[in-house]
Amino acid sequence: MSEQNVILITGASSGFGNLAARALARVGHTVYAGMRATDGRNAPRVAELAELAEAENIDIRGVEMDVQDQNSVDTAVADVLARHWHIDVVVHNAGHMVLGPAEAFTTEQLGQLYDVNVLSTQRVNRAVLPALRARGRGHLVWIGSSSTRGGHPPFLGPYFAAKAAMDALAESYAAELIKYGIDTTIVVPGAYPSGTNHFAHAGTPADTERDAAYQAEYGELRDGMAQALAGIFPEGRTTDEVADEIVRVVGLPSGHRPFRVHIDPSNDGSEVVSVVNDRIRAEFYRRIGIGELLPANAVH
Repeated sequence: MSEQNVILITGASSGFGNLAARALARVGHTVYAGMRATDGRNAPRVAELAELAEAENIDIRGVEMDVQDQNSVDTAVADVLARHWHIDVVVHNAGHMVLGPAEAFTTEQLGQLYDVNVLSTQRVNRAVLPALRARGRGHLVWIGSSSTRGGHPPFLGPYFAAKAAMDALAESYAAELIKYGIDTTIVVPGAYPSGTNHFAHAGTPADTERDAAYQAEYGELRDGMAQALAGIFPEGRTTDEVADEIVRVVGLPSGHRPFRVHIDPSNDGSEVVSVVNDRIRAEFYRRIGIGELLPANAVH
């Protein structure tokens, strides 16, 4: 590791966020694992991190941060800045998944999903970026999804749409922050059938009548889809490798971090499409005279 960083991670009570928090702390970083309800349902997660910190002599702690509440986000960021006067890395990990036919989700449900997966990143950015810009350095790590450009299945449409929106926002931020010395990395995990709570905690449609209508026509296909996805997932691969990749990119020198990395054991095609996408984007930037807004590793 090149240096110790102060790192803030959203949605770190479980899954990729929790694994990354532990892995980053174990290599010497100071890690704030953001999560909501630290005095309630996530109190055991905070206690676990405190026990881990003591047992392994590492610097990791839970911090109250509800990414759907700007005041909560502002308070969390201010607390970290008061303790350390700077934040080096922000990992946008908070998110929520839903399962079911798109039509059966209400408009309000899609709005809530967009709020968790996309607007949460805007709340955090608005809280933390003034400090990063003033310092002239920093690193935003966005946890995306291979569904954005890979061969994604149906019945996850609202979630996939939100992750695609987040990806587009991350690309724009990358260009708008590069002149402030702030790096961007979009980490793209594939579908892991176990090791996260995505499927266990997935939301369902509020319109149960329409959901049932689709079940009549697609029930057998839907029931077999999860098994089929698990069937193409290679043995021996675990979610820890996503955390390890986050550790790797954070540890690279500023200005030399990759713009996009994939960890996709099932190989759904996202990496192939992303190479073309990023190359076209880079070429377009150069054609219109803004190539200077591209990171050194804009194309992989």
